[in-house]
Amino acid sequence: MFALPEAVLPHRSPFLFVDSIEALEIGVSATGRWRLNGDEWFFGGHFPGRPTLPGVLMCEAIAQVGAYALLSDPARAGKLPLFGGLDSARFRRQVVPGDELVLTVQLGRMSARAGKGSGTAHVNGELACECDLMFVLVDR
Repeated sequence: MFALPEAVLPHRSPFLFVDSIEALEIGVSATGRWRLNGDEWFFGGHFPGRPTLPGVLMCEAIAQVGAYALLSDPARAGKLPLFGGLDSARFRRQVVPGDELVLTVQLGRMSARAGKGSGTAHVNGELACECDLMFVLVDR
């Protein structure tokens, strides 16, 4: 069993988009889940009558799972990972209330203060989003 996302990530509600971590290779990769129940704050306005998860929030959720893999390393505990860039984001399917996202991230090249990764979000085995991430680490 892995620590709850709140025990590792600096994010808090309403901006914590990871419910659980299913797999972890510290500093290398992680898989997490985000269950959308329909009560989330963004669904009311995006879009009335046809609630849809904003694509940018899928990218954020992927990044949060990557941050979990990164910050699980004791050498990086207490750091704050910030977006340095987002490349090659593609949205392949609509995500709606009741869906559960499976978020997978593979970290790539890393230095003491920055790194890269790539990730995906799937719903029922179907690709919903993919993107490449760049991040910087700063002190909290």
